Amino acid sequence: MEKTLQELAAFLHGTLENDDPGMRITGVNGLVEAGPTEISFAIPPYVELCHKSRAGAMILAPGDRELDRPVIRVENPKQAFAELLELFRPQEEVERVVSSLAYVAEDAVIGKNVAVQPFAVVEAGAEIGDNTVIYSHAYIGRHVKVGSDCIIYPQAVVRENCIIGNRDILQSGCVIGGDGFGFVTNNGKHNKVQQTGNVILGDDVEVGCNSCIDRATVGSTIVGNGTKMDNLVHLGHNDVVGENNLFVALVGIPGSVTIGNNNTFGGQSATVGHITIGNNNVMAGRCGVIGNVGDNQILAGFPAMQHTEWLRQEAKLRKIGNLMKTVKELEKEIKEMKQKL
Repeated sequence: MEKTLQELAAFLHGTLENDDPGMRITGVNGLVEAGPTEISFAIPPYVELCHKSRAGAMILAPGDRELDRPVIRVENPKQAFAELLELFRPQEEVERVVSSLAYVAEDAVIGKNVAVQPFAVVEAGAEIGDNTVIYSHAYIGRHVKVGSDCIIYPQAVVRENCIIGNRDILQSGCVIGGDGFGFVTNNGKHNKVQQTGNVILGDDVEVGCNSCIDRATVGSTIVGNGTKMDNLVHLGHNDVVGENNLFVALVGIPGSVTIGNNNTFGGQSATVGHITIGNNNVMAGRCGVIGNVGDNQILAGFPAMQHTEWLRQEAKLRKIGNLMKTVKELEKEIKEMKQKL
């Protein structure tokens, strides 16, 4: 595929500067990787480096630095870049048929324009919405409800009675509705507590590869609309997660945690169970949250503290080596002074 700069500017509803009528854009790439026939983008703090890129054209926000090459100005360069990725590399089309090599229970309800690929399993009582794609070796359990326009990749598992919203994406290896970690210990023996609830995912939710959302002991584990999870994320039983949250890789949330809207959990961050986290918070990478959190906070460290306080603490810790050296020198001087007395 090739596009002119004018076509791309119109597609992005942007403003074109330094047009080169003879230029044809053949693809989209990162700042470092892009070549002379490709377009890239930059946002702070990388805007100051974009002039070093070999990209033939750039996407920048209004007011960013001037360049000696074509620039398309848009309000949100990152979003524009995502749109161009879809333009130049559209999703592969999947044949919308139910394969004869798939197992689909007789009473399963399959919507219109659905694809069920070979060796996928759709169990009894399941319902699959219109335009959904179920790839090979995916498993849809008994009485599961899957909404419309979903993508369920190979080896994803949705266990019995769970509910998947519309336009959800389940990446390979994720498990929705595995048993929660519930045991009662008697006389040193751990006895399993039956997990009788389910998982409910809202609309536009994405669950990354090998991530797990446990079914509730009773009731439902809930994930709100627009929440996105990276790979290797774990949500425990009876968690209630609001809308538009981001969970970066290796986040661990134990059971019965309530999370509001628009929170970001950095990689390897975690919480204790049975707490409440408000709205619009950021938990930095490896942050350990051990108590309730209000709204509009940036937390870091373990135990979690305000990010600015954590920075001050880290700065002080880095001086400990020099302080110890100074203490040893002072001890030596004191010892010498005592010997002279």
